[in-house]
Amino acid sequence: MSFREINKEGLGIIKTYEGLELERYKCPGGVWTIGYGNTSNAMKFRKISREQAEDFLQEDLMEVYRYLALITRNIPLNGNQWSALVSFVFNIGIGAFINSTMLKKLKALDYEGASREFGKWVYSKGKKLDGLIKRREAERSLFLKEEVTDGKE
Repeated sequence: MSFREINKEGLGIIKTYEGLELERYKCPGGVWTIGYGNTSNAMKFRKISREQAEDFLQEDLMEVYRYLALITRNIPLNGNQWSALVSFVFNIGIGAFINSTMLKKLKALDYEGASREFGKWVYSKGKKLDGLIKRREAERSLFLKEEVTDGKE
């Protein structure tokens, strides 16, 4: 089964807001992290190469694609909407997304309502974070961005 991939702009959001850390660290949520927000390998590796970070990111994205494709299979999404959701789910986790008002609104095909939900996900441990505010603005902007269909960018 093949999955839609994130577009360049969506990948840019992930890389910008996750940042690249080649040595493990604790994120604001207190979770050990390495590379571009990878948590599954952070306890296995104290330090990684740039290539390993890219590999981990691709592995993480494949997991997001798989679950997101399943959950949104009956929801028409353009490439920008899909990519914004991949970035969003990459950050909050699939479990949180499954129970979100955003998904409920997407299932109702209320795209404008769903887009307003991005701004509600700006807290970590009860604290509003500037980085999350900016990330959600970037994701919402991409989600609402018209997709060019004539092959020209």
